[in-house]
Amino acid sequence: MSFSLDEDVLDSRTTSTSTSPYPKSKLVNLIKHHVYHTSNTMMIGLKLKDRCKTTQVHALNNPSESNTTVKSNPLLTINSILSNTCEEQVKIPSLADTSEILGHGFPRTDLLEPPIEFCLKSVDFVPTIAELYRRIESSCESSKCLMFVEQYALLCSLGDSKLLRRCLQSARQHAVDPISKVVLSAWLRYERREDELVGVSGLDCVGRVLECPKAALVDGYDPNLAFDHCKCNEMCDEMLKFHCTSNGECSTSEEVENVCFCIENVDIYCVREKIANLSTPLKVMLYGLFAESRKDKIDFSYIGISADGMSAVELFSRTRRFGCSSPKVVLEVLSFANRFCCEEMKSACDVYLASFVSSLEDALVLIDYGIEEEANLLLASCLQVLLRELPTSLNNTKVMGIFCSTEARERLAVVGNASFLLYYFLSQVAIEEKTTSNVKVLLLENLRACAVERWQKALALHQLGCVLLERNEYEDAEWYFDAAAENGHVYSLAGVARIKYKQGQRFSAFEILNMLISDYGAIGWMYQERSLYSVGRKKILDLNEASKLDPTLSFPYKYRAVAMAEENEFEDAILEINKIIRFKLSPDCLELRAWFFMALKDYDSALRDTRALLTLEPDYKLFHGKMRGDHLVDLLNQLVQQWSPADCWLQLYDRWSSIDDIGSLAVIHQMLLNDPGKSLLLFRQSLLLLRLNCQKAAMRSLRLARNHSTSDYERLVYEGWILYDTGHREEALSKAEKSISIQRSFEAFFLKAYTLADTTLDPDASSYVIQLLKDALGCPSDGLRKGQALNNLGSIYVDCGKLDLAADCYINALDIKHTRAHQGLARVYYLKNEKKAAFEEMTKLIDKAPNNASAYEKRSEYGERDMANNDLSTATQLDPLRTYPYRYRAAVLMDDQREFEAVDELNKAISFKPDLQMLHLRSAFHESMGDVVTALIDCEAALCLDPNHKDTLDLYSRTRGEVNHLQK
Repeated sequence: MSFSLDEDVLDSRTTSTSTSPYPKSKLVNLIKHHVYHTSNTMMIGLKLKDRCKTTQVHALNNPSESNTTVKSNPLLTINSILSNTCEEQVKIPSLADTSEILGHGFPRTDLLEPPIEFCLKSVDFVPTIAELYRRIESSCESSKCLMFVEQYALLCSLGDSKLLRRCLQSARQHAVDPISKVVLSAWLRYERREDELVGVSGLDCVGRVLECPKAALVDGYDPNLAFDHCKCNEMCDEMLKFHCTSNGECSTSEEVENVCFCIENVDIYCVREKIANLSTPLKVMLYGLFAESRKDKIDFSYIGISADGMSAVELFSRTRRFGCSSPKVVLEVLSFANRFCCEEMKSACDVYLASFVSSLEDALVLIDYGIEEEANLLLASCLQVLLRELPTSLNNTKVMGIFCSTEARERLAVVGNASFLLYYFLSQVAIEEKTTSNVKVLLLENLRACAVERWQKALALHQLGCVLLERNEYEDAEWYFDAAAENGHVYSLAGVARIKYKQGQRFSAFEILNMLISDYGAIGWMYQERSLYSVGRKKILDLNEASKLDPTLSFPYKYRAVAMAEENEFEDAILEINKIIRFKLSPDCLELRAWFFMALKDYDSALRDTRALLTLEPDYKLFHGKMRGDHLVDLLNQLVQQWSPADCWLQLYDRWSSIDDIGSLAVIHQMLLNDPGKSLLLFRQSLLLLRLNCQKAAMRSLRLARNHSTSDYERLVYEGWILYDTGHREEALSKAEKSISIQRSFEAFFLKAYTLADTTLDPDASSYVIQLLKDALGCPSDGLRKGQALNNLGSIYVDCGKLDLAADCYINALDIKHTRAHQGLARVYYLKNEKKAAFEEMTKLIDKAPNNASAYEKRSEYGERDMANNDLSTATQLDPLRTYPYRYRAAVLMDDQREFEAVDELNKAISFKPDLQMLHLRSAFHESMGDVVTALIDCEAALCLDPNHKDTLDLYSRTRGEVNHLQK
């Protein structure tokens, strides 16, 4: 049983308020000449945000005014700011000048090019991950850690954050040494951005062994405990066993202190046998042929240890404790232990000192000792603090000094195999956080130096090529791309081609792509890349072929749209860019559509898109990176009707009900500018972002909602949703129950019901979930959320066979304009054998949301075969990422005994989205066709994506048996 997933939970950071990068005089001049049209006595210090408070702004929005000059002002405003040569006195253009002004910064086809992606991209993805799965399965448990990291690197190109998190969890599960555990647990924490929660420390435990900072410092390997709840808060820290309340602990033995060590006129009396037992060198010194063996008093003044340090050694020799010795003293003991090979004492020093590392300052001081004395636990503890402060610690010059230089990498070589893990993590953070290119280059150079296996070298070399390409260092970048290609990464040749093109060697670049297409077959990115080096009609043909092979590539849509705009076909340009915005929302595509709307003087739509893209990326800069997004919002605001808070709620309700998710995002963005600390709005924002498959942005919004919560019960709910989305369902359930114990609320009951329903429920459990949803509906909330609760309650009733009760829920949801309830009501009609009514109900949904792919997909279940095929074709056009249409069409072809066509139908989607279900289905097709070898490869690839998928495991066992039989 499962609820509908249209309103899940998951993350957004508020836009910073840094100062304008543009000269103040230009802004002042702009305001004076193009907003108020007043005399030169206007106040010079007026701020952009103050403009909304004037009556003149509302006058601009008066529909009765015929002066069209006002509507062209923001176009001049944008370009006058962007222009470095504009004069202080800006001429107010006429309407005829508008297109010319807009063209100063308008996107041009000759300036558009797709980025070379930083990730590994296999030209034969399915066999590659299938082979990796075989290696993982056949290797010993303790050697699997780096294989799962390799899996992470290969799957990065899919962009599935949950799948990537599972790879990191598996790597952490199989990590043996503390430093590997520290790096991977910090990586998992970074992916959750736990540090962005107010009041949460980098060293806090979230309750799971895989991410626990204390568990990471325990040496050894036990995969069975990896997914257990962490008990670190319920038991004494094992490290503390080396602490003692008194430094004067007495020996429990009868042995006599029969040797004295003199250090700077201070005598430390020791038991000779106890000191000798610390190591073989000390035993030889005290009982062997050396002069010290015959002395009762030995001068240790020049050994490099203080009297306090030697006292600590004496105490440890008797008690295996350091008492209350200070870290400084124990550092001396550590050096002494290394000098005299006292392994047990060194280990004790390592553990003792590691327990003291609790802040960035501690780590920066102690990490050098950890490296110099090869105290791996101390080093791991210091690294843990530095890594769990990422990305903030990337801005600390001392931290970067530890990681970036060649000397640093050579010193950190003591961590052994974990050094690649460490630099892979650091370089990924640097790339994702868009740090300076110098930091990225230094980290990637160290990653390259640590690389041992072929895929590791290919990754480091390719990413270095990408960074140097960004820096226009073409010669070095080409060398790295070539080296990556030599290590088996074919995609790096796209980087080589790009560099040749930038150096004026268009034909050479074209030939490289021709060779790739000839050698490896048709792949979408190859045609996309070749289009850069083609001209005329061939360029468009290549772009069209790229879209056909991989409709998720955004560049072809952008290029075609800009080409149409250059011909003043702005409506067609919008239709073209809409094709990808419908299923793959990104800031760059929204920015482009905003350009087109501004060209059409549709400022409301331009403002909507600008607000939406700022929700995805709050610090986004438009117009080739020259203008902050919030500045453009300020400018466009002058040309649209202003909404009151009540208007905003009405607009939100309207857009939410009509499934206009981008419009809803824009309204919430406006509401948050007026009330930035409104946790309820941030939560709604996260729901919309999840619906739009923008998981990272959704998680940011959810964390902000949690941070701005004004009550404990509300904070617990948002923490629960964060835990739910990261796979911690039991903890999410606990948060919901704690919230309910403080105060009964809609969201707490809904969270509890949603979490419980996300499993297969027996009748008793279903009844409990139903009661929880009724409790939720009995609490205060608004129609937006109550509609969702009614919808989910209806789905539970359907699963229980209570169709009339389900219908009532869906009808009540529709009464409060929860449009998606049409889908549930259609299901009820279908289960009552009223197929025509079901089809008509889905038609109502399509009428309200004509671009909703899921509506067409669902209606296909209720129509005749021809109509079903039409609906599924429409669904694929609207959202090619939906896999059901491909699987349905393939199944129909298979039923008609058109086996090869059925496989080809699945091939179309698997080539750009290797989905578990499609790989499983294609494997079953191959098995039925007698091609068990290919069926086995598809099974292995599917299990690489989800090793616990039962149906695939059964098919894998069967096909493997058949392959083994054939090989005999």
